[in-house]
Amino acid sequence: MNLTPLIAVHATAAIAALLIGPVALWARRGPASTHRVRLHRAAGYAWVTLMLLTAFSALFIRDTQLPNIAGFTPIHLLIPLTLGSLFMAFRRLLQGNIAGHRQAMVSLYIGACVVAGGFTLLPQRYLGHLLWSQWLGLV
Repeated sequence: MNLTPLIAVHATAAIAALLIGPVALWARRGPASTHRVRLHRAAGYAWVTLMLLTAFSALFIRDTQLPNIAGFTPIHLLIPLTLGSLFMAFRRLLQGNIAGHRQAMVSLYIGACVVAGGFTLLPQRYLGHLLWSQWLGLV
């Protein structure tokens, strides 16, 4: 698999979401100052936008080397999970269920950014190949 513009957009959005997510999660903890609320909202909206970009760009990325159906691999199952989790998080927020909103967002960050991000570092994945073979020369 080569670095195409689509993969570059997908990877950039995913890495940015990985980095911005903790800011959104941290900003809402502690005393509710106006500055922290604004930071939480700004970082949160940026993170949601990046997650949507990551999910939608993943729809068009195909991998025929891993087990797949029409180019869709098991990691593509995260697309509807991500979209559904974002929907539920905002639904809970609109219902005033702040704890449910927080739980959905933390779970989505851990599942979609940390765990799925970890899977991209497997040696047969594009980023994993770059890391382990080309940059570190280990595989």
